[in-house]
Amino acid sequence: MATTVLNAIFLIIYLLCATVQYNDTDAILWICWYLAAAGMCIVEFRLEPPRWPPRVLAVISVAWIGTLLPSIVGQVSLEDIFTSISMKTNTVEQAREIGGLLLVGLWAGVLSYRGRVV
Repeated sequence: MATTVLNAIFLIIYLLCATVQYNDTDAILWICWYLAAAGMCIVEFRLEPPRWPPRVLAVISVAWIGTLLPSIVGQVSLEDIFTSISMKTNTVEQAREIGGLLLVGLWAGVLSYRGRVV
């Protein structure tokens, strides 16, 4: 039951994340990413959801983070990431993107581990 409620919360979060991407330089990519995550949540409400959607999103998240991480390590502080909503530098933007990937990847990991929510 708690996982079902959390799944609904994450569904709403992903839909909200998709809606605020309109002014991003790569908006289409991130809108698709968050809509895929929302789709993963919707599928999890089925009685017998397929196991592959959360696993695929978890793997993509980890791989994508792996491509971004080397360029930000030691280059950006937490203060830079959270003090301004505007894009200060490309490095700050990449650090924030890692946050979005973690948001999807961690929940996808939970869903992969738990199997089904309902």
